[in-house]
Amino acid sequence: MTRFQGKSALVTGVVGGIGAAIARRLSDEGALVTVTDRPGPDFEKAKAALGLVGYAADLGDRDAVLTLRDAMADDLPGIIISAAGGVVGQQGQPVEAVSEADWRVIFAANVDSAFFLAQAFAPEMKVHGGGRIVTISSGAGLRPSVTGIQAYASAKHALVGLTRQLALELGPFGITVNSVAPGFVLSNPSSAAQWAGYGPDGQAAILSRIYTRRLGQPEDIAAAAAFLASDEAGWISGQVLSVDGGIA
Repeated sequence: MTRFQGKSALVTGVVGGIGAAIARRLSDEGALVTVTDRPGPDFEKAKAALGLVGYAADLGDRDAVLTLRDAMADDLPGIIISAAGGVVGQQGQPVEAVSEADWRVIFAANVDSAFFLAQAFAPEMKVHGGGRIVTISSGAGLRPSVTGIQAYASAKHALVGLTRQLALELGPFGITVNSVAPGFVLSNPSSAAQWAGYGPDGQAAILSRIYTRRLGQPEDIAAAAAFLASDEAGWISGQVLSVDGGIA
């Protein structure tokens, strides 16, 4: 398939399995993909594995996002997939034990990053008369989170709200904004550790609630993100697509 031939895309959060799978899917379908994630050896390794152009950036820092935009000035993307986020290495703990720093770092990774990306890149999309923005939220943005992490559930709910608000604002300019809400996907060390922590009984209980009786794969999310980024989804905006195997 070459449905993205001649189109430029920016995919964030490629250190995680979901972001990497999305970048690979768009590239395989003809897009000129640029990737980004926080600076460090993990990003350099992910970028090399994908074989794509990339720039390191802390997307929770507005100035860093503007620097990223400037670095891409010769070919600004018409497609942005905001897959950065996650639990930032945290585990669930009682509400009274959560520090302010723990709370804020999750919002920076999941919500601030998507907002700053829209601020930086939407103006150019307006000039060109269209674009696609796809956020990766979570089932935790639609219901309480099985992680037990208050900031994560709150941030993903906020990301869903931001997605819908941006869809309303940017729709008249031909820019669609949608979200993919994954269920439980084994996509990185944090999710693998969380899954292992449930033990056999907990794992069986989770699988019993999923209609398809399996966990997700990063490629499941990549397929949904690619659809929302495509021309076929040109009259879809402000929507949250749950990709979770069905949840009871």
